[in-house]
Amino acid sequence: MRFSLVALAFIASVANAEVFFKEQFNDEGWKDRWTVPSSWKSKSDMGEWVQTAGKWHGDDANDMGVQTSEDAKFYGMSAALTSTIDNTGKDLVIQYSVKHEQSIDCGGAYIKLLPGGDKFDAAKFGGDTEYSIMFGPDICGQTKRTHVILNYEPKGDNTLITKDIPCEKDQVSHLYTLVLKSDNTFDVLVDNKSVRSGTLEDAFDLLPPKKIKDPEQSKPKDWVDESEIEDPESVKPDGYDDIPPEIPDPDAVKPEDWDDEEDGEWEGNMIDNPDYDGPWEPKMIPNPDYKGPWVHPEIDNPDYAPDDKLHAVCGKGCTHVGFELWQVKAGTIFDDIIVTDSLEEAQKFAEETFFAKKDQEKIMYDEVKEQERKEQEANMPDDSSDDPGFDMDDLEGMDDMGDEF
Repeated sequence: MRFSLVALAFIASVANAEVFFKEQFNDEGWKDRWTVPSSWKSKSDMGEWVQTAGKWHGDDANDMGVQTSEDAKFYGMSAALTSTIDNTGKDLVIQYSVKHEQSIDCGGAYIKLLPGGDKFDAAKFGGDTEYSIMFGPDICGQTKRTHVILNYEPKGDNTLITKDIPCEKDQVSHLYTLVLKSDNTFDVLVDNKSVRSGTLEDAFDLLPPKKIKDPEQSKPKDWVDESEIEDPESVKPDGYDDIPPEIPDPDAVKPEDWDDEEDGEWEGNMIDNPDYDGPWEPKMIPNPDYKGPWVHPEIDNPDYAPDDKLHAVCGKGCTHVGFELWQVKAGTIFDDIIVTDSLEEAQKFAEETFFAKKDQEKIMYDEVKEQERKEQEANMPDDSSDDPGFDMDDLEGMDDMGDEF
């Protein structure tokens, strides 16, 4: 059997891949692997995670995920990676599936990659916890985006991608993949199709700008940036200001029953004066001294320095993965999480999980929705039954009643 060089390279890549985390939620042990924070929010504010395959799923009903189950609640949980990530000089891939069974109107569904090591406090994990990567869909009203936020240590801030990435809004599962590459490029894929890619430097405001305005330069005082000037030969016509904007309507007629003593002096309606052209303005002509817009000269920014480690958001070690969310309407199912240094490994896992059940899930979804539609139609009241005393026979002879009204 012969293998192409591409196939051999793919096999080698998968064989050498390191998997830092993998979760399918198919066993009861997931509750031991994940910790729900007890000191983040009050117990009454926290929603419960439930294990389920959902209302529509693939062929295997035992293929589970975890779902948000209570409306208007916070949701949090974190798990330790199997090994610490240092992605300096290495690719990093985060991938997981999201299914909004509730037709979400407002709520997050993003995942976080977290530092902390032995000092990571799972009980307090929440929105204020430091993170290295935040990735995934977030929907609320008209805002529907796929977050990609990186914590760049030299900047000391979490930096959102500058141009929004749309997210999926329907009720079936979708696979979200983020690839940070060692050459400082990135790729965001949805259902294994690239939806945004580029360089980290161009897509994120991680570094100072390469160029800045020259502080030693300013617009010359004699710079002319008015493109037009008043025509010195343009003169307001005599009597122009005496033309009123409105005149009495020549067609207006004083009513015959108008009594000046009782009704006051009669005044006809006013109409727009066709001879009135508005306030007088002089004619404008091109300015012979016009130099165009002044452009501030730029110089190299002395604070700018390239960084070949922009990708290394886990350069000091990422040790945990977690969800911390708020959802107005609950029902989102998360599944098939993998964190690895190999896109090929992530794609192989996706073929074994997400893509193995994707088509059957859509078939089941369509069947469920069709059944719901039929049930709604069956439960719709018959218009003629709204009035229990209504009888179609009562309509007979109604035409003959017209003369009575």
